[in-house]
Amino acid sequence: MGELVGYERVSTRGQCEDSQTDALKAAGCGKIFTDKVTGKLASRPQWDACLGYLRPGDTLVITRMSRAMRSLKDMLNVHADLKERGIGLRVLKQDIDTTTSAGRLVFHIMAAIDEFQRELIVEGTYEGLVAARARGRTGGRKRKLSDDQIAVARSLYDAKSHTVQQICDMFSITAPTLYRALGRKDTAA
Repeated sequence: MGELVGYERVSTRGQCEDSQTDALKAAGCGKIFTDKVTGKLASRPQWDACLGYLRPGDTLVITRMSRAMRSLKDMLNVHADLKERGIGLRVLKQDIDTTTSAGRLVFHIMAAIDEFQRELIVEGTYEGLVAARARGRTGGRKRKLSDDQIAVARSLYDAKSHTVQQICDMFSITAPTLYRALGRKDTAA
């Protein structure tokens, strides 16, 4: 019997891996690899290290499929790679153990459902953004200057009656913010 090796990923700065660590230790993992990254495309050095550490007979243990895999294709590729190398996969929350035939079946079903849910979330987010834009709302940070304030800043800037710093102080903004508002690409006064 090989080693139980855990992998956990925390996707946001405020998130803590304690619950994942506790679950992996309770499952019997002696070695746990942890990545703290956000985003589907972010690099995961500890994931790569974990995959490199695993040996035939070992079992990779994760709390949820979404903690390690990014898509259905990724899940299936990881599973195929582990299987070829003689390494099992256990997913604690979905109660999957690919060292059994029933576990492999459940894995494929859950992987498809997990990908489907992710696509629904992305689709819903996109539709929400389109609907908000149609109503005149855009995402992002609130503008620092109103149109009237930009007009005043532009007249002061063009008249050269005030320095850039004085105009910035007047509106409690930085020089880059002023230049963006004025539509200038350079920062030369």
